[in-house]
Amino acid sequence: MTQKALYQEREIIRYNQGSTKSDHEFIVDEIPLTVYVNDTELATLICSSGAFKELAIGFLINEGIIKKYSDIKDITFNEDDGLMWVETTKPVNQTETFLKRQIASCCGKGRACLYFVNDVNQLEPLNSTKQFAATHLLKLIGLLEYGSETYEKTHGVHSAAMGDDTRLLAMFDDIGRHNAVDKVLGYALLNQLGTEDKCLLLSGRVSSEILIKAGHSGIPLVVSCAAPTSLAVDLADQFNVALVGFARGEKMNVYSHPEKVIM
Repeated sequence: MTQKALYQEREIIRYNQGSTKSDHEFIVDEIPLTVYVNDTELATLICSSGAFKELAIGFLINEGIIKKYSDIKDITFNEDDGLMWVETTKPVNQTETFLKRQIASCCGKGRACLYFVNDVNQLEPLNSTKQFAATHLLKLIGLLEYGSETYEKTHGVHSAAMGDDTRLLAMFDDIGRHNAVDKVLGYALLNQLGTEDKCLLLSGRVSSEILIKAGHSGIPLVVSCAAPTSLAVDLADQFNVALVGFARGEKMNVYSHPEKVIM
């Protein structure tokens, strides 16, 4: 599954070496999506349009609120106001750390560090022994890299996808790389796709948060066109996730668990 184009055309003035002209440019959508769990506001996600259910469910997987399809009782979406209600089959402990959480791109002092520690403590090493051929991973990352119409038009989104031994199963774009991953993971859960034999493919940097998201969803291999961070590599080592970076053309770097990649 691929996502529809997430952009619109706007009139602009182009300036070039002292001269100007009227023109048109494609720009990427950006909207707020407010997520409620059992009628309690959890977070407002700034995201691209489309795949709102997938985004909300993927986000809730990483929050530890939803772990399997049967945890979802109902999903209601008010598209006009950007409001999503997710009702769970069991009550959720609505503690201070649960409500209106702030997501940071790094772990510093205070709450961000507390959330990071809590996220890591929820993870266990994956049991999957799934292996992927290096040539196949490079084929899949090529499909991701050149498969986004929105990126080609706007250069304003990140892409993420899920693949198996044969093909890409789902691909989504978003202004936020975390959001793009959440859309993929939400799609997998909503369609009840097993993840123990899948790989997660990314257009952007692999940070610790991205690696944690993969771990929460049980994905044993993460591949990116870009670089990983040192903490992402450490977590991949710890939780039995193969981490591949700089996968482009006929090259890649394997940073953890090389036994999962058939060279």
